[in-house]
Amino acid sequence: MIQQQIKGVIFDLDGTLVSSELDFQLIKAQVGCPRDLDLLDFISQLPSPYMRQEAMNIVHQHEMLDAHNAQLMPGVAKCLEQLTLMQIPMAIVTRNFGRAAKLKLSQCNVPISLMLTRDDAPAKPNPSGLLHIAKQWHFTPNHCMYVGDYLYDIQAAHNAKMRSCLYAPHEIPHYASQAHHILHSFDDLPQLIKAFG
Repeated sequence: MIQQQIKGVIFDLDGTLVSSELDFQLIKAQVGCPRDLDLLDFISQLPSPYMRQEAMNIVHQHEMLDAHNAQLMPGVAKCLEQLTLMQIPMAIVTRNFGRAAKLKLSQCNVPISLMLTRDDAPAKPNPSGLLHIAKQWHFTPNHCMYVGDYLYDIQAAHNAKMRSCLYAPHEIPHYASQAHHILHSFDDLPQLIKAFG
């Protein structure tokens, strides 16, 4: 089987390009979301607009606090520099909300201007954000790679028919086998993309 060339790379934000200390179990407890349910799905199904707004306010407070403490992940700056030299277009699709995500980009000096947050497109694992970026680049999805650190990232890539790359710098999670690639260090990403050249 001939591997498709990777022409563009889309990244997740939290836990991938920048650090995140969001405690989702604490947030779920504060909004009354059961531990095993997706937080955003739970909030979207609350019975009144007021309850949805109150719950989102709590989430926003946590996300803004997290944004103020965010730091660039190891090896990211050099990796993005190399991908720029390789003329690989880059974008970000995050489940975070716009204000917090933009603060993280400016605080950590992430040189990627094209970003979709949950304010712009349905949250992952819905593939809409990823497909929107591919369309903007005029690439077919199979020429794009999505890099993220969580199951939703792998699922979003599969749903978009893109190559999935799981960033797992420490432990390998049980769902890692679902990803096309596992990235232990950002130092390895440019070589991985070159291998598809």
